[in-house]
Amino acid sequence: MRVGLVCPYSWDVPGGVQSHVRDLALALIDCGHTVSVLAPAEAGAVPAWPDWVVPAGRAVPVPFNGSVARLAFGPVTLARVRRWLADGAFDVLHVHEPTVPSLSLLACWSATGPIVGTFHVSLGRSRTMAAAHTALQPALEKLTARIAVSEPARRTLVEHLGGDAILIPNGVAVSRFANAAPLPGWPGTGGTIGFLGRFDEPRKGFDVLVEALERLVDERPGLRLLVAGPGDGGQALSAMPARVASRVTMLGQVSDADKARVLRSVDLYVASNTGGESFGIVLTEALAAGTAVVASDLEGFRRVLDNGSCARLVPPGDPVALAAAVAELLDDPAARRAIAAAGARCVERFDWARVVADVVAVYETVVAGPAADEVRIGRFGRLVGMSGHG
Repeated sequence: MRVGLVCPYSWDVPGGVQSHVRDLALALIDCGHTVSVLAPAEAGAVPAWPDWVVPAGRAVPVPFNGSVARLAFGPVTLARVRRWLADGAFDVLHVHEPTVPSLSLLACWSATGPIVGTFHVSLGRSRTMAAAHTALQPALEKLTARIAVSEPARRTLVEHLGGDAILIPNGVAVSRFANAAPLPGWPGTGGTIGFLGRFDEPRKGFDVLVEALERLVDERPGLRLLVAGPGDGGQALSAMPARVASRVTMLGQVSDADKARVLRSVDLYVASNTGGESFGIVLTEALAAGTAVVASDLEGFRRVLDNGSCARLVPPGDPVALAAAVAELLDDPAARRAIAAAGARCVERFDWARVVADVVAVYETVVAGPAADEVRIGRFGRLVGMSGHG
């Protein structure tokens, strides 16, 4: 099958949707399908550009959902989308975040034939989404099938745009993380905490983690925090008390291979996010790496972490509770190992080897045409009309 994947966000900036699209492409290729990915980015921006990625040009940063989304839009971009669609002659087009004003929306407007849309974002009440409802309907009506990566993402779709979606979660390449080697000299003997992501975005909760660390460092001389992700590490360190900053190592943005090594280099992975999370891919990556997880008690996180059976959940934005949970697990290696083992079992359901089969089942159904207008995704238990009208 010839599959066209559209990523709305800049390919050269790390993010959950970008990771999802990349890993889905690799999983599909491993299954023998021909794949092309269209994404915002300038040619040459990524040194080792895969031959199945087509850059669609420079992205523009736009504030969105407590973050900054880097999007591509406009007449020149539209022309590139149409050229890619014509050259690709895809059996099925799979667009991610089709409501975001970027490549996916342009592809929906321009494409004919079977189109699958995946919805990632989780939003509460949104005046912007409500106002855009009418404008988005022509594109959404062209979707032959809809996928949501989580129940919060599905609910956002239902409440803001109508219709329904099949639940198929984000995947993770379990073996890549489970078999990674730790970074040299880590995790050390005094306890190491890990944090991955854009630490300069408030909703990622890095400041909450720093406050928790302030409560721990004085009594734990060997405690360290290992941070990987884009942002100004020097500025972040200068904003911390000196006694905390001396315990923090900022790695900057790391490769996918090194991300797996970082997660294998820590005793605990902490996801101190404060909200706006639909799923939490990094949680599945930490579980796959065999690392015990402490996470904010967010709905999207709970569903990934089996309601806390394979992690320790704490109230969002509460550095006192976070510090207590971290201290407890650092002091109890047996409990830490038990949580990590539970996580390794839990994450098997997110392995791309399983998830890609469900995605391909949707592709096969939409390619088969209107007569096959329903699909059952057995492991996730939803039966949804494929026309997009639920």
